[in-house]
Formats: sequence, C-alpha cells, structure tokens
Amino acid sequence: MPIYLDHAATTPLRREALDAMLPYLTEQFGNPSSAHSYGRAARAALDEAHERVARCLGADGREIVFTSGGTEANNLALKGAAWAGKARGHRIVSSSVEHHGVGHTLRYLEKFGFEVVELPVDRYGRVDPAEVDAAITDRTILVSIMLANNEVGTIQPVAEIAAAVRTHKDVLLHVDAVQAAPYVEIDVGRLGADLVSIGAHKFEGPKGAGALYVRHGTHILAQQQGGTQERHRRAGTENLAGAIGLATAYELACAERAETVARLKRQRERLAKAVLVVPGTELTGHPRQRLPGLFSMVARDTDGASVAMALDLEGIACSVGSACTTGSTEVSHVLTAMGYPEEEARGALRLSLGRTTTDDEIARACAIVPGVVASMRVGALALAADPLGQGLPA
Repeated sequence: MPIYLDHAATTPLRREALDAMLPYLTEQFGNPSSAHSYGRAARAALDEAHERVARCLGADGREIVFTSGGTEANNLALKGAAWAGKARGHRIVSSSVEHHGVGHTLRYLEKFGFEVVELPVDRYGRVDPAEVDAAITDRTILVSIMLANNEVGTIQPVAEIAAAVRTHKDVLLHVDAVQAAPYVEIDVGRLGADLVSIGAHKFEGPKGAGALYVRHGTHILAQQQGGTQERHRRAGTENLAGAIGLATAYELACAERAETVARLKRQRERLAKAVLVVPGTELTGHPRQRLPGLFSMVARDTDGASVAMALDLEGIACSVGSACTTGSTEVSHVLTAMGYPEEEARGALRLSLGRTTTDDEIARACAIVPGVVASMRVGALALAADPLGQGLPA
C-alpha cells in the first residue's frame, strides 16, 4: 500500500466534512443573498459557519471572511490593509521565509510604491522580535509574519512579535496561519494579530475554501468588486458548501488537536531518528519549536527532487518543499535565507505527517527512506568522482 507523507501540501477530505457539505451541493442549494426560503436557509447555514470558525479562533462571527483558500486570504489581508493604509504610510515589514502567497503578493505591492522590508532569519528560520521592532518606522502600516513555516515547520514567536508591533500606533499585524492552523492553538486575542489567514485543505477540509480573520475595527479594502457579500469585504456568491466543510473540518481538528499533536510528534521523532543516521543528512528548521508532523531535512550530495521521485517509486509520497514551487529549478528560498548554500539546499526533502498517518506506515517508511537516501548519496558521490563513467584509475 502507498504511504502518503505530504500532508503539508494537502490533506484528504475527511468524511465528516464531506457529509456536512453534501446537502448544500444538492437539495439545499439556495443563494444566501436570496430573500425566499431557499436563500434564508442558506444564509442561516452561512452565518452559523462564520460563528463556528470564529469560536475556534476565539473571535466573533462578524470577524470572519470566507475566501477561496489561504492564498486569497493572504492577498485580501495584505492588499486590503496596504491600500487602506496608504494615506498613513507605505512601509511593510515581513520575513525572508514567507510562503509565496505572501512573498509574491508583497512583490506585487512594490510595483505600486510600497516599500517591503524582508527581515533575515536565524539558522532555524526564526525571526527576531527585536528586529521586527527596529524595522518599524512612522511610515510602517503593516507587519506580516507567518505562524509556522510550510517547508521546515519552524514556529515563529508571533506573540512576542505582536507585543513589539503593539508599541507602534496604527501598525497592523497579519499572520499567515495556513500551515499551522490544525496543529497550533490559535486564540486571536492572545496571539495579538489583526488579520489571520487559514486554508481548509490543510486540515482535511475542501480545497477552494479558506478564511480570513479581520479584527473588529480593522479597515481593509475589498479586492473583488461586485456585491455586498461578506460584509462588503469579499464580493461574489459565497461557496456555502466550502464554508460548511471548512467549519466542520476545523472544529474537528481543534477538538482532536491535543491527541493528534502528541501522536504526530512521536511518529515524527521515530522517522527522524531512522533517517538522520544516514551520513550527510541534517534536520532543517527548529529542533523543538516546529510543527509536530513535519520532518524536513537536507541530504548533502543529493538532489532532493530525485530522492522524492525514487521514494515515489517505492510507494512513498513526499516533497522537496512547498507544492507551490514544484517543477521549479530554483532552490528553496527558505533554506537559502536560513544560510544553506545552494548545493546543500538542493538536497532538501520534506516528509509531512497528518491525522490519518498510522504507526504501521511510519514503520514501513523507517525501513524504506534511509536506504533510498543512502543509495542516492552513494550514486551521486560516485558520479561526481567519475563523471564520464570510465572507472577510476588503478
């Protein structure tokens, strides 16, 4: 049986979420903006979905905006806050290890005169809250720092960063929590963020559904023009089934979090212990402050993409990093920001576990992965020593 170890890329849709969605894909198909009974029933279900997600975040239902996914939530937060704050300033502070859903959006905003400051990270991929504080000027309108990195799993000190941001008047804090949401408890009050992005397919909800928390009183400009949906913040007929599926999956993930995190940590450590005995391998990301099910590493003198392909042939699905960059010839911007030279960064490998990962699958992975990594290193080293395949001289 194949083993799926790429839960950081996406997760299977859990049955409970599908069952909750099905009525809104069939007989309960009303438009929430319609005034008749079909529309009223849809509106009631949508309002309830807002409340359910809000409860998981320690928020109010009015503070939740449903989107088409984590990327749109990030775009709405960044562009919406930037344009709303343009009269006050143009400076945005972020980090060098953000997901492309944030990084590429900031590059886009630079075209319109916004100044983007990308802060460095340490060897583990963590941002120093003191550097965030020092980077904020009287022209800064927004800080955007992810809660947990999607490639190496490092969890950022967001609460400390938020405390630093709050010492500056009228500076908003956006947190990309897409990768962290199922595994890290998020209470927006304690977190101190004004904007928080999540995406359903990272916690066994449907693809094409996400949400943005917008703290009450935070002004953002809508990025889609049209109707008045989502309290004028996101025009367009709502994906009601997607919102229901997101709410259901997130409630379950939050309720099961303690047990899931404990099991994933145990499974991850078992896998890491088995793989990191291979010479030339090294754990990437913070050894403790990391997502429970994400094991990331570099295998020196190898090509991570080739290793992932070899593992796929052995029935193990994994990746070299973000699914958004699959097929790219560029090395991970996260690893290079963490100080890894290009030749080492090319040996990146990410094996990410999820709620449905079993102990038996980890046992089989422990028996397969080390041998594949070791054999790929031997092959690469032999090729480097004898590139023409003529054999070494006697």
